[in-house]
Amino acid sequence: MLDVTPLRNSSGFRRIFASGLITYLGSMITTVALPFQVAESTDSFVAVGAVALVQLPALAVFGMLGGSLADIVDRTRMVLWTEIGSFLIAAGLLVNALLPSPLLGMIYLLAFASAVMDGLQRPSLDAIIPRVVGHQHLAAAGTLMTLRWNLGAIVGPAIGGLLLAAGGPGLAYGVDAVSFAASAVILVGLARHPIRGQRGSERSTGLVKHQLQLIKEGATYALKRRDLLGTYLVDLIAMIMAYPFALFPFLAKDLDATWALGLLYSAGAVGGLLVALTSGWVSHIHHHGRAIVIAAACWGSAVGLIAFAPGLWWILLLLAIAGGADVISGIFRGLIWNQTIPDEIRGRLAGIELLSYTMGPQLGQFRSSVVAASTTLRTSLASGGLFCVLGVALTAWCLPAMWRYDVRTSPDARRQREVSDRDHAE
Repeated sequence: MLDVTPLRNSSGFRRIFASGLITYLGSMITTVALPFQVAESTDSFVAVGAVALVQLPALAVFGMLGGSLADIVDRTRMVLWTEIGSFLIAAGLLVNALLPSPLLGMIYLLAFASAVMDGLQRPSLDAIIPRVVGHQHLAAAGTLMTLRWNLGAIVGPAIGGLLLAAGGPGLAYGVDAVSFAASAVILVGLARHPIRGQRGSERSTGLVKHQLQLIKEGATYALKRRDLLGTYLVDLIAMIMAYPFALFPFLAKDLDATWALGLLYSAGAVGGLLVALTSGWVSHIHHHGRAIVIAAACWGSAVGLIAFAPGLWWILLLLAIAGGADVISGIFRGLIWNQTIPDEIRGRLAGIELLSYTMGPQLGQFRSSVVAASTTLRTSLASGGLFCVLGVALTAWCLPAMWRYDVRTSPDARRQREVSDRDHAE
């Protein structure tokens, strides 16, 4: 069953878990409200997909910048200030929604700004986890974070649907703003996590050159680690090819079940929650790369089969299976990242991770929208699932180091285990 040791032993992890649970709940409400508002205003597949597309430049640029900053600034302060920035963005969406004629361009602009905050925050937040949790408990911490996300993904869309019915997008954005404010209050008590040591290159180069040098160092490390590189590529392929969220408003309409929109958004999280609650087996799996490949292929297969599902309940079942597979993939990707990457470059690698698990869904939403507009809704789902499975299999064949990865024999994992044991013994 679920291991809650990190919650018992680490006050820092408890604060991160609690603040994230609250803020992710609010964010999932907005995840439902944004496409709903755009779909209602435009009735366009492409317009809904474009919400994700405008976020790509922000994630690409500020994800990498946030990663490099996480290795030279206090990570706790970065997390807190970006949480405050996200509150202001949610408030902006609220104000826009209350206008007599909400501005579509403002929605896109604030979606871009939200991605900026996410790109700056996530690397610092991810890099803090190995500092507050011992190496032997990172598997449990990763599963608990997954549990938090899935709880938010289940409850958030359901609440979002109710709020949209009761007061429209404005009410949904208002609740999201309150969640960011509450999260920021919790994070105020999080201990500071400045960088360890001082880099000489920062003194000898300008700020911009220094940032570029840090990003280059992180990218070079990732490229040399073929097992690590494989985790990024598998996730990117799975999300780009088979991420169906932008299609949900239209899928609900096609099924003549607009009342089920929240269920479509929540179904995957239900499967993920079941996996997280029964995740004690995770610590007994040592070939993490194989688990990632198999889980990603299962994700693509389940999404593709939605195209042939005879009714709503079969679709919800397939989405639950896909969500469970995605959680398994995420747990083992997080383990490889957290158990093998040195702290001094953890922020930069977290920036690369951010690109892999956030840019993929954004591109996937746009891809699925364009294919659906060019062909049919069901064709978009079926083709995405097929290309996901083929792409994941090809990646595993091209990068055998990921398939062979074993946490018991990996020199990178062994080195970080020794560092973590020494740090937590002090």
